[in-house]
Parts: sequence; C-alpha cells; structure tokens
Amino acid sequence: MNNYHQLAIDKTIKKAILHSVKSRRILLVAYSGGVDSSVLLHALVKIKQQQLPDLQLRAIYIHHGLSKNADYWGTHCQQQCQTWQVPLIIEKVKINRQAGNIEEQARNARYHAIYCHLKENEFLCTAQHLNDQCETFFLALKRGSGPTGLAAMPQENGQHLRPLLTISRTQIEKYAQYHQLTWIEDESNQDDYYDRNFLRLNILPTLNTRWPHFSQMVARSAELCQQQEALLNELLLADFKQITTEQGLLCLTPLFDYSEYKRNAILRMWFRSQQISMPSQQQLALIWQTVALAKEDANPQFILHNQQIRRYQNQLYLLPLYQNIEQQVLNWDLTLPLDLPDKVGQLQVNNQTNLSCRSPQADEKVTVRFHAQGKLQIVNRQGSRAIKKLWQEYNIPPWMRTRIPLIYYNEQLICAVGIFVTKQGLGSQIGFKLTT
Repeated sequence: MNNYHQLAIDKTIKKAILHSVKSRRILLVAYSGGVDSSVLLHALVKIKQQQLPDLQLRAIYIHHGLSKNADYWGTHCQQQCQTWQVPLIIEKVKINRQAGNIEEQARNARYHAIYCHLKENEFLCTAQHLNDQCETFFLALKRGSGPTGLAAMPQENGQHLRPLLTISRTQIEKYAQYHQLTWIEDESNQDDYYDRNFLRLNILPTLNTRWPHFSQMVARSAELCQQQEALLNELLLADFKQITTEQGLLCLTPLFDYSEYKRNAILRMWFRSQQISMPSQQQLALIWQTVALAKEDANPQFILHNQQIRRYQNQLYLLPLYQNIEQQVLNWDLTLPLDLPDKVGQLQVNNQTNLSCRSPQADEKVTVRFHAQGKLQIVNRQGSRAIKKLWQEYNIPPWMRTRIPLIYYNEQLICAVGIFVTKQGLGSQIGFKLTT
C-alpha cells in the first residue's frame, strides 16, 4: 500500500476519534491487547503527542481467566502501556463456565469491572468498529428484535464512547501493519460455535464479497433505527412523565386508553428507565395479560430477569425477588442495632420517631417478626380491625406485608415499625427506626 493511501487511513481514523472525543480530555481505554484496541490506544497516544497535549489517558485490561494465555496477554498489555507511557489497570473477573451464555457473562463482568474504575469525569473508549456494528445488527435480527435492537450500538451512550464505529476492520489492520504494532490473537475468535464468530467467519465475508459496501449499508440501517427510536422516545416522553411517579412506578389507568402499539412502547420505556433487559414481545403481552389485566382483588406477579413485576392500586412495580422471611423470629435485646434478613434493613431504638410505645417489662422478651394474624386494636382508632384491613387502610402492598418488622413483647404484638402501635403497646417511652 502506498504512502498516500496509508496517510488517508491514518487521517480517517484520527478524524473519527477526534469527532467522537470532542472536548473530553479524560479517557479510560478498554485495552484487550487485540488489534482493534491496540489501534485505538496507539492513535489516542499519537493524538495526545501531536494535537492534544492536555489529553489524559488510562487503560484497563480485564483478565477473564477463560484462556490459558490470559496472563501472557496481561503482560503484553503492561509492556505496551509502559512503552506508550499510559497507566494500566489489570482487573481479574470470574466467569462460571457452567452457568449459561459465556459470551454474555464475560461481557457483563467486563463492563461491571470497568465501570467500577471509571471516574465521574472520565469517559470510557471501546474499540468496536464497523464490522462489529454489522455483526451486532445481525445478532439482533436473529433474535427477532425491533428498531431498538436493530439500532445496534450507538457511537455515544452516556460516558461510553465508540470512536472507531465508522472504521472498517480492514482499515484497522492496515493501520496496525503500517505502524508495526504488535498485538495478541485470542484463539477463541476462531471458534465458530459462538454466534458472533460464526457471522464473522462464515457469513459476512460472503456478503461483503458480493456487496463490497454491505457493512456500511447495514450500519446506515442501524443509524436510521437509532433515529427512529430517538424520535419515538421524544414523542412519547411527555406522556411517559405524566404516568410515572417519582418512585418510578407506572400508572396503569391511562394505558387502558392507548393503542396496543403505544402501550407497548410506553412499557418498553418504563423497563429501559428501570435499567432492566428488555422483555420479548411475547413476555410483554404476558405481563399485560397476567399482571395489568388481573382481577382487581388479585395479587399478580410476573418474573422477569430475576426481578418481579407486581401491581397494586393500578400501579406497576418492578422489584427484586424477595426471600420468604414470614416465619422468621429474631430475638433482640434493644442495646445494639439489629440487621434484618433479606436486605430489609437495620432496626434500631430511636426515640425521635413519630411513633412511640411503652418499654418492655422485665419479664417481657422482645422479638422481631414479619407475620401477624387476627384482629388488632391500635392506638387512636375505635374498635378492632383485621390485620389485612389495617394493611389496606395504610396502603401497604401485599408483598410488603411480610417485610415490615413487627415488634413483639412475649407473644403480644406491640407495633408495626413506622406504621402503627397497638393498644397493648400504648406509651411514649421508646421508638423504633428502620434504616434501609
């Protein structure tokens, strides 16, 4: 390749990086030692030397432990960063080879580890390129994704930048060869058992041979999907804000008047705002049928990605999966804070609370429980009421009724912390506070 063509590639790559970086000057580069991230880091080093002396660079290598060569790759990255005078973080993560999709596990572990190191004013740069974008589009197509999935990868997402997304693999390889870069080859990249490798090795080369600009056209389609999604979100945002609460609950009543398409789009916006993986079309239909449309006196639940979707008083809740702690009984001497099970919180004596009760007698043993039954008389109320009716009056959702700490003296319920005090607990000597 002659000098003119090489200079053109150099210029194209540096221009793409500068366009992505803009005025940001503090960058963390995800560096695997492969050719893509090597080119990205090398180009950034050159830009710092030649154009942006105030550019601050760090790199991070994630050691997945999946390859016997991972230690060697880490050493390679360390040596290269020393040569380029870029500080390097090496972070080890654990992957369970027996627990499902290894690709997805590795990606999730990698980004979790990276974001633990990413500073508030720092931007993450990763080396995905044009061919990666094409592969991502096809993987979304395989899953039957709509415009959101087909939008593939954005060039910019919060603190995450992808400066090489418009650059082809061929351009990257030519840049690396011309600058005599050394990089490592991950042997797993040749294993077409993995879907992305299958596309890269067996499908896309044939398509690009037939249609040389195929990857660019796919990237264009992904960009159009991104634009459509952005427009849709813009048009729906006002409605979405009106029907979501400050606590992130989704009000169902307006949705009954929407078309199915608009309703589904609002539901997807809600899941996205809760940072949960998007449900499939079938799951979305089941959530609507089994939760939103359940009978008024029902207590519906739908499990999605280790979360539960619940409905109460015509609002949708997205909650973690809770353990059953209803039968637990915890002894408490009141002298030290008490850690409650399943992340319910920490209970402590606090006399500054609005609800106070009497102190226990010398012969009364204090326990904390999560279950009560029968009828109760509570302070400032006439007559007795069934515990179920009390929970309803205080607007306590069904799943929370066995997670509210109940203070017992011997076998007598004294108070539901933060909710009510029974007649047997009448007094003002002691208070209880739950910190979550």
